[in-house]
Parts: sequence; C-alpha cells; structure tokens
Amino acid sequence: MNVVVIGLGSMGRRRIRLLKKYDSSFHVIGIDLNVERRSRCEQEYSIITYQSLSEVPEDLGLNCAFVCTAPLSHNEIISNCLKYGLHVFTELNLVDDGYEANCELARKKNLVLFLSSTFLYREEIKHIRAAVTTSASPVNYTYHVGQYLPDWHPWEHYTNFFVGDKRTNGCREIFAIELPWLLEVFGDVIDVQVKKNRLSGLDIGYDDNYLLMIEHASGSKGLLAVDVISRKAVRNLEIFNEQLYVTWNGSPTGFFEYDFTHKRDVNIQLYDNVDSLDGYSSFVIENAYYQEIESFFAVMQGKEQPMYSFEKDKKTLSLIDLIEGFDER
Repeated sequence: MNVVVIGLGSMGRRRIRLLKKYDSSFHVIGIDLNVERRSRCEQEYSIITYQSLSEVPEDLGLNCAFVCTAPLSHNEIISNCLKYGLHVFTELNLVDDGYEANCELARKKNLVLFLSSTFLYREEIKHIRAAVTTSASPVNYTYHVGQYLPDWHPWEHYTNFFVGDKRTNGCREIFAIELPWLLEVFGDVIDVQVKKNRLSGLDIGYDDNYLLMIEHASGSKGLLAVDVISRKAVRNLEIFNEQLYVTWNGSPTGFFEYDFTHKRDVNIQLYDNVDSLDGYSSFVIENAYYQEIESFFAVMQGKEQPMYSFEKDKKTLSLIDLIEGFDER
C-alpha cells in the first residue's frame, strides 16, 4: 500500500506514526511546503517527502491520501487527490466548501471519501450510546468542553494557525468534534437556544464562549458549554435520568456509572491498553485515531460502511452555522 500524507504538522505526524503501527510494510510519503516539517518527518519516520503531490513520481503508484492540512485548504487538495485516483481520508474540514462536487467526483471514480470524526470511535462514546439507547426514557445531559486557546499549540501563536481564522475558529472546531457524537447518541436537534459573547482579551475576531440549551428529537435535552477561555483543559460530561447516571471527565480512566443498589460510583474500564503521547492533555488518546484509520482501510476494502460522512457533516456544519449566527435579541 502506497500512502501519501499531505500536511506534516501535528496531525500529519500522528497519522504517519499510526499508519506505520497499523502496517509497517506501508510505503508512506509526506507532502508539505514547509522544509523544516519535511526534514523532521524524514528523520523521525524515515520517509521520503515532497513539496507537492505533482512532484511525486507516477511510478510509485499511490493508493490513498491523508489530508492533514489547515481546513480551508482541504477542498482543493481533496479534489486534486480524487483526480489523481486516490481514496481520501481527511481531517475535519470545518467548512463545507466543495462538498457536493467532491462527493460527486468520488462517486464517479468509485473512490472512498472518508471524513474523520474521532470521538465516534472512543470506547466511552460507544458505551454511552448503548446505555442511552437501552434506557427506558430520554435523558438529560450537561457537558462542558473548554481549553485555553494559547495552549492548543504551545509551539506557535494561536493567530498563526487555523483557529485564528473566524471561518475555522477554535469554538467551531470544538463543535465540529463534539456535535457528531452528540447527534448520533441523542438524536437530531429540533430546538437550540444560544448565549454567546467574548469574555477574554484574546486577539480573535469571534465569540470565545457559548452556552447552549438543546432539545433532541429523541426527547433528550442537554446543556452544552463550549469555550476557548478555560485555563484548565476540561471535558466534563454528566448524563442522567431515573435509570441512569454517567459521568466522564474525558480521560480513559475517568468514566463512571452510578450503582443505585450500592450507592456508589463505579469506574468503568473500557481499554486494555491506552496509547497516549507526552505533551497532550489526559483526554487526548491515540486509540480512537488508530481505530478510524483501521475503519478507513476496511471501507476501502468493502468490509464496512463509514461511521461518519460528508453528507452527515454538511448537516453538522449547518447546525454550527446556526449556533454561530444565533440572534439573542
């Protein structure tokens, strides 16, 4: 298998590492305009890199591409990859530029167009979905996800990568990460009320915090808080009804169900092994990133259907547009 990874920043390096773990026989090629990033990947992963896809020799016979660049560049890169005849795995797009054209091109060429939605592969989310689905009644939930924007990429200023752009801002990325699994577990949103503003002195042109009251088609309701101002990185979830009480702090060791009989919280261990990297918060683990790579290749081989899609993401992005544009008056 010959795989090209386009974009050799933190996500591109993560995908290269996990691709080599998935199958060490894969021939991985890197692409990035930045010379330092290319040099780093050549040294760390012993791969060949190029500045652009057009520089890659045709006789290498590429099979698929991982698009790991800034979101606003995805549309053109995905289109080029499809025109080259490559199956495509892409990180979050955050905007729906080119969705219809690229989906149609992928269908015409019989190519896989696979969109990352990592949290759908978390074992905690799978467990929550099963618990909510089998519950005798709808549930309520409260969920706070926040992290101070300057801490996202400590190695560079937040205005120098995509979260500094209003179209791909930090709160929008959090929504794009969290809403797919919230919709999958609790159902479509039929009503949402939004409170938002700016509380920080960050050099950004967008709201830095959101409080949402959400009603789902299933009858479940939620309070969702999203922000880029929390000095501590947090992901605090509480789900409850008469039969169920679940809490999760986002980490693989912080998942609990309340035992009504013995009146105590029970720690639910869902992982045999946790793959994590230094420098990331406790709720960023590699297991789900690896599982969606497995899923991508299974879809390529016709063995399964993807858990997420561009069609689903278009609906998610429309909901985010509604949230961002909500008129509080």
